[in-house]
Amino acid sequence: MKDLVLAIDQGTSATKCLLVDAAGAMVAKASVPLGERYPAPGWVEQDAEEIWRSVQQATAQCLAQQPEARIVAVGLSTQRESAMIWRRDDGKPATPLLSWQDQRTVGLRDMLGNDAVEALVRERSGLPLDPMFSALKLGWLLDDIDPQRELAASGALCVGTVDSFLLSRLGAAHAIEVGNASRTQLFNVNRFAWDEELAALFRIPMQALPRVLPSIAHFADAGAVHASLKGVPVNAVMADSHAALFAHGAYAPGQVKATLGTGSSVMGLADGRRPPHPGLCLTIAWDAGNGPVQALEGNIRAAGSTLRWIAELFGITSDEAANLAARSSSAGVCLVPGFTGLGAPWWDANAVGLVSGLTLGTDKGTLLAAAVESIAHQVADVMDAMDQSVDGIARLLVDGGPSRNTHLLDALSACIARPVVQCADPELSALGVAHLAGLRAGVWDWAALKQLHRAQQAFGTTWTAAAASEARRRWSHAVRQSRLARTQ
Repeated sequence: MKDLVLAIDQGTSATKCLLVDAAGAMVAKASVPLGERYPAPGWVEQDAEEIWRSVQQATAQCLAQQPEARIVAVGLSTQRESAMIWRRDDGKPATPLLSWQDQRTVGLRDMLGNDAVEALVRERSGLPLDPMFSALKLGWLLDDIDPQRELAASGALCVGTVDSFLLSRLGAAHAIEVGNASRTQLFNVNRFAWDEELAALFRIPMQALPRVLPSIAHFADAGAVHASLKGVPVNAVMADSHAALFAHGAYAPGQVKATLGTGSSVMGLADGRRPPHPGLCLTIAWDAGNGPVQALEGNIRAAGSTLRWIAELFGITSDEAANLAARSSSAGVCLVPGFTGLGAPWWDANAVGLVSGLTLGTDKGTLLAAAVESIAHQVADVMDAMDQSVDGIARLLVDGGPSRNTHLLDALSACIARPVVQCADPELSALGVAHLAGLRAGVWDWAALKQLHRAQQAFGTTWTAAAASEARRRWSHAVRQSRLARTQ
């Protein structure tokens, strides 16, 4: 009978489960897709009850593949920034889950925003004042269901993120993991505690906030997920991008990864020797038992979503789009995917999407190649900011679905002028939280974790330096156009 670690990765488009053995190998996997709702332009919601059911279903499907296994620990990684409110007495959702992609709070951000407020928010939370983060979403939801904040102030309502909601369903007291807390814009990343002044700014009563726990702890019993897990501890919780960094073994400054998914996260540990570039976020990577570890991150709003959008536009599959792009050239065309504004390093919620450089020779393949290369350019913009904040970044680790696209890796290596190392292990977020859960359960120690096999392959570029420089120049010009063409 094998001792295995169960990892649950609750993401934007699906909930995935892995069983991982003591060698770090994945021995079972299951996935349950999730839907999104778009009730108005720029609004993106999910159903919290559907998310909880997907966690139970994916777990059951995964466990069925190894019926004789002994599960010694459960780890939970979750999508970040998405926020909701539920009732404390019965745990039922009082609101939908507002996705991290949701832009309905742009007006609220504009009402709050001035130089003094933005400086305060940045200094305390490490994050720019942007609709992506949880605080504006929670304020909007409370305005809708509790405008006087009476229920929230009385403790009748719980506000939180996906990890907090799932922990409540597992029977834990209202709690949140420190890395997820650092993405709410209500958490002071220097004092490692909720910030009363930020809470007051966003009109979030402190009584409604969860208690903050380290990433490694006895969070709950896993029996509510599946009956066979009764008595098995949920002993690790991480935000998904942070878990991917952990899975790469990037435990020191100078090691940076890019998780390419619906959006993208470019993240590495901070060295603390100089202030971060203003286009980067200062966040908490994890607390593995020795105190919170700070990280720098740039968040890109549209990566894989750009490829899905353009594939649907042309009536083809994403795989067909990627194959045609690989056989084509962007020929000087730039596609800036400002569908919901631009994230790092610009943080411009008013930027718009555009295509520049069109000619009569532009065809489907040209536009598809430009869409793929838009991901590389956006990551390169963040890497430019990383280079100004941390020394010695010799390569970029990449993971996520789009990282399997070798045309993208070729373009990315050209744009950042250094090797790209693809991690072929799928589901890095789940593996990372499995590593942390197994660490607490005694499956591994730190030395063993560092020695675990990681399926990595290095890629260079076929582009010339001159071609890369010209492509970056065209991209920078297109981004300026995107930001100037904003609607009022």
